[in-house]
Amino acid sequence: MKASVYCTARTVEQAERIIGDLKLAGFGNNDISALLPDKRTTKDFAHEHNTKAPEGAVTGGAAGLGVGAVVGWLAGIGALAIPGVGPLIAAGPIMGALAGGAVGGATGGVIGALVGMGIPEFEAKRYEEKVRDGNILLSVHTEDGKQRDAAKEIFKRHDADDISTGSEASAPRA
Repeated sequence: MKASVYCTARTVEQAERIIGDLKLAGFGNNDISALLPDKRTTKDFAHEHNTKAPEGAVTGGAAGLGVGAVVGWLAGIGALAIPGVGPLIAAGPIMGALAGGAVGGATGGVIGALVGMGIPEFEAKRYEEKVRDGNILLSVHTEDGKQRDAAKEIFKRHDADDISTGSEASAPRA
């Protein structure tokens, strides 16, 4: 059964290590999502930040968002603002959910996107609060129990918080 495994990371560095290990375990860019607060302020634009981002595989948009190369490898990275939550950086399938109808839905915002991705509403509310408090929400799409176990093991190995699994909604069969 298809499902997603979720966790929160406390720092971008912790999230990068988790994503790196997920990629090494065979999960692709379209399987991994990241949602994090956009902590840039106007002072960030007034100072030059010397990084090694140009030496890595990702430059431009992802480096400009202040996230590292591993998060930058994920599909569809972008910045958006959600009323009541604030500015966010999203990558992977969650970006599409947030940019699509979930933001304008009945539940709205991050909660609507997460519920649409198969997370129960009470957990979606908890994750939204965690992101609002500065944590990074990570999720990985899994095809079977073996992949779910691998993702959970990676999350645990990196001391991630709030590890849970949600069934993915499937399209009704004709």
